[in-house]
Amino acid sequence: MNPLPDEPKKLAERCAAVMLSGDAPARAFGFSLRRVAPGEAELEMTVTPGGLNVFGTCHGGVLFTLADTALSIACNSHGRQSVAQQGSITFVRPVQAGDRLIAHALERCRTTRTGIYDCTVTNALDGKVVAEFRGHSRTIADAMPAPR
Repeated sequence: MNPLPDEPKKLAERCAAVMLSGDAPARAFGFSLRRVAPGEAELEMTVTPGGLNVFGTCHGGVLFTLADTALSIACNSHGRQSVAQQGSITFVRPVQAGDRLIAHALERCRTTRTGIYDCTVTNALDGKVVAEFRGHSRTIADAMPAPR
């Protein structure tokens, strides 16, 4: 018998479903949820030609959006409506069309109204880090909105 109930994980899963149900950029870029847990989220996407910049590599805005969406799911996983307050990204290496990216966001600290999250974006084809993101969240309501 498991002495700890699975409720925090189920809450995180319900919150992730809410977050992704109304996120048009996530749908447009083809983000999919790999896993979620309290304070943690992992998304993946395959880079398409529509996500490339003039140099033929993945546009930085696409990478930022992937990391920011992972942050969003992680910071909302506790069931309280939160938004990104600040975010910064360092692009480490270029990404090509067809590459599959994995963004793993992890909560570093959280108070009643703020949180700090780190997100590493890796290329699943070779396991190399392509970007590092740090984001801060702000809780704006004590409950999540209804799914869209």
